[in-house]
Amino acid sequence: MTPGVTTRHATAVVFSFAALTCALLLALTGCAPGEDKRPSVVVTTNILGDITRNLVGDQAEVSVLMEANADPHSFGVSAQQAAKLEQADLVVYNGLGLEENVLRHVDAAREAGVNTLAVGDAVDPLPHTSGETAGRPDPHFWTDPDRVAEASRLIAEQIVKDVAGVDEASIKENADRYLTQLDQLTASMERAFARIPAGKRNLVTNHHVFGYLAQRFGFRVIGAVIPSGTTLASPSASDLESLVTAIEQAGVRAIFADSSQPDRLAQVLKRESNVEVKVVPLFSESLTEKGQGAASYLEMMRANTKAISEGLAVG
Repeated sequence: MTPGVTTRHATAVVFSFAALTCALLLALTGCAPGEDKRPSVVVTTNILGDITRNLVGDQAEVSVLMEANADPHSFGVSAQQAAKLEQADLVVYNGLGLEENVLRHVDAAREAGVNTLAVGDAVDPLPHTSGETAGRPDPHFWTDPDRVAEASRLIAEQIVKDVAGVDEASIKENADRYLTQLDQLTASMERAFARIPAGKRNLVTNHHVFGYLAQRFGFRVIGAVIPSGTTLASPSASDLESLVTAIEQAGVRAIFADSSQPDRLAQVLKRESNVEVKVVPLFSESLTEKGQGAASYLEMMRANTKAISEGLAVG
């Protein structure tokens, strides 16, 4: 073999190796030659994630940190998810102390220069009115669809402002479509709850999570099994005794327990009270997998409206 052929062979080997290396790098990064990285929106909770996906459509990648059926008060993130937060164009989070194990990562992303939106802070939060969290802002604003409509407008505006490369007209079209669906949801909830007499609109839940729904639709929150705005707290014997008394005095017909949480304490209350009450599951803080009853925000609220209406129905 001549020296020239040997040189050409060696050169071909070098180029082949370089091409293979490049291909491997492209596979690992998920990018193709000449393809720009898609804009990225990271959302902490799955409820806000569903809302944001409806607004974004195909204009950006939306990554949701909280899995289906998880508890927003206790879920955590992996190192890879934490890195995604700091690489995002926009981070959308609930705030008001809801994502207790994730907020430090959101703070780190903000300090690294990432745009962030605390949705709960921007939709006129209500204070908790009782229990150990009395006076603190209530993070569960999504039980009021009117506030979700306001949140949707804010998220859409922030996406247009902070996420480079998205089409403003497409975001506006998506937002208008979703806001129409929210208006229809509100109207259907008003019709369903109108059939419940005012004196029977009494709610007892696992923990304080339906304050916004109560204010919007004229319900009275009698109390909660866990007298707190977080599932991480625990009731005392005196808490349970006081709640049993309140249930008996108000003639409460149903105790509403979160479907993702064990209802053992609600069952205890049912046994301890001297009135006949049902324990009715609700989807309060997390969406479910598809086919499990609450795979989207709209589906969750329709299911809850039906459960509350039937649980408090007269007759």
